[in-house]
Amino acid sequence: MTLNLKKIEPIAVKFCGLTSVKDLNLAASMGARYAGFVFFEKSPRSLTFGKGRKLALEAPIGLAKVALVVDAQFSFLDELIRQVPIDMIQLHGSESPKKVHDIRERYGLPVMKAIGVSSKIDLKKVKSYCDVCDQILFDAKPSNKDALPGGNGLQFDWSILANKKWSKPWMLAGGLNAANVERALKVTNARQLDLSSSIELSPGIKDPDKIKDFMQALEKCNFEKNLDKIS
Repeated sequence: MTLNLKKIEPIAVKFCGLTSVKDLNLAASMGARYAGFVFFEKSPRSLTFGKGRKLALEAPIGLAKVALVVDAQFSFLDELIRQVPIDMIQLHGSESPKKVHDIRERYGLPVMKAIGVSSKIDLKKVKSYCDVCDQILFDAKPSNKDALPGGNGLQFDWSILANKKWSKPWMLAGGLNAANVERALKVTNARQLDLSSSIELSPGIKDPDKIKDFMQALEKCNFEKNLDKIS
């Protein structure tokens, strides 16, 4: 008997905090769907508009370029959009649903809103954001000790997302790596994943071996899901 092992739709991966053309090309070659560029001065992965423009122009065709900002003013966003050719804006601060709506309308670009999660209470705000954005990103809520709103390598209780459905596509972030991706997918049924600090040698410098290990682990998960589907 010959099995039809046609793959199911693969999990989409976003590598965030890219700072070099080398890492950008590495992400693309490893099958990433999104490349995240950080424009937040407090982050060690932050880019200038000039550096961001260079990376965006070098991005391989088909790799979605995502600009991560935190509670940015419109003057900042105006200049970002003018200088850097991006495909999506990621809002990773305390932006209100109205601010998300206004940004989406002003620039005509898809908007992803990050929501920090530490308990089920944090999910109460999801619907109001789904009404005004294109995607949701669930990340671990930073503690008072964390200087950054994301990219801290923190993992939250994934069971909070178990069996949840929303009207917009969503992405899982926070402490993902090759060792725990299978469990993350089983618990949350996520179809999109975001990684940053867990695939680095140092902040902003990606580790090819960690990326390779993660993508191989993810490929194994995709293969096993396909077997379950046809069995």
